[in-house]
Parts: sequence; structure tokens; C-alpha cells
Amino acid sequence: MDIKIKNLVAAGAAAAVNCRPCLDHLVPQCIRTGASNDDIRDAIETGFQVSRNARAKTRGCIDEILTNSAEEFDSRRSECRSDETVAQTGCC
Repeated sequence: MDIKIKNLVAAGAAAAVNCRPCLDHLVPQCIRTGASNDDIRDAIETGFQVSRNARAKTRGCIDEILTNSAEEFDSRRSECRSDETVAQTGCC
């Protein structure tokens, strides 16, 4: 992966976690490595979309989390990072 793409990915990730200082650093890096304004906007919008989707999924499961016993939740927590769960749910 070339440096321009790495910077665009980093800018998208910074947008996803609302890190303004990161964007202040990364946007000029993107420009210096040849990214167009449209490239940068697309990367940042993709980061915002990832953040919105993750937030919506989390909101949707809060009632489930709150109604499950602590023991049941603890037993299921280890499932989160299994390859099968990632493939089925998109969980990271």
C-alpha cells in the first residue's frame, strides 16, 4: 500500500473517532502525498459512515445487554472476536 493510501485510511479512521488533532495533521499529509480534495472527502466520509453504523448497531443491542445476566454476558463476550462471528456480524 502506498503512502497516499495509508494517509487516506488514517484520515478516515481519524474521522471515525472524531479526532480533530489527527485530521489537522493528516489532511496536509494526504495533500502532500498526492491525494485530491475529493479523495480526502471520500476517505473522511467513509470514516463517518463507519462510525454511524457502529453507533447504530450498539444502540440496537443496549436493551439486550442490559437484560442479560452478567454471567451470560461474560460467557458470550469471548465470542466477539472469533472469525465466525466477524464473518457473520462484521464485528471487529
